[in-house]
Amino acid sequence: MKTDKKYFEKELTNALAVLHSGGTILYPTDTVWGIGCDCTNVQAVEKIFKIKKRDSSKSLVLLVDNDARLLRYVKTVPEIAWELMQYSDKPLTIVYPEGKNLAKNMIGPDKSVAIRITSDAFCKNLIRTFDNGLVSTSANISGKPSPENFSDIDKEILSAVDYVVNLRQHEKSNATPSSIIKVGMKGEIQIIRK
Repeated sequence: MKTDKKYFEKELTNALAVLHSGGTILYPTDTVWGIGCDCTNVQAVEKIFKIKKRDSSKSLVLLVDNDARLLRYVKTVPEIAWELMQYSDKPLTIVYPEGKNLAKNMIGPDKSVAIRITSDAFCKNLIRTFDNGLVSTSANISGKPSPENFSDIDKEILSAVDYVVNLRQHEKSNATPSSIIKVGMKGEIQIIRK
C-alpha cells in the first residue's frame, strides 16, 4: 500500500506542476474523465475550449473540494442549493446565479457558473493542494459522447492535453456525467440534465 500512496503523491505532484504552469490535464473524477486547468487562468480555459472544439459561449464545470471553496466562486448560494446537495444521491453540478473570482471565460453570458463539490479523493487532494478550483469538462470532442472509461477517450484529446494523470486508467466503471440543476435566488429550479 505504501507504493500506491507514493504513486498517488507522484501523480498529484505532476498534475500540480502542469496546473501551476497554465497547462491542461486529463484526470479521473467522481463522474467521467475530465479535462481540467486552473479556473482563474483565461488562457488555460481557452485551451480547453480549443481541445474540445467547443463554442466558448457554452459554460464549463468547476470542481471544488468543499463548501468554503464553493463560497469563493459564487456571490450567493441560494438555500435550495444546500438542500439539493444534502439530499442528492449522485454527483450533482449546480448552476449558480452569479460567479466571481474566476477567469471571465468560466462565467456564462448570464453571469452564472456551474460548480460541483467533488467526492473523488484525487480531485479533492489536487484542489486542496493547488488551493484553487479546477475546470472539469468531459474528455470528449464537443458533440461526441462522454467517455465511460479511459479507453474510450479520443486519441486527439490524449495528445492535445499537457498531462494525462496515470491513475485508474484500467478501471471499467461505465461512468456517467453528473446531474445538472440550475438554481435561482428565489429558489427556482431548472433541471438541465438528470
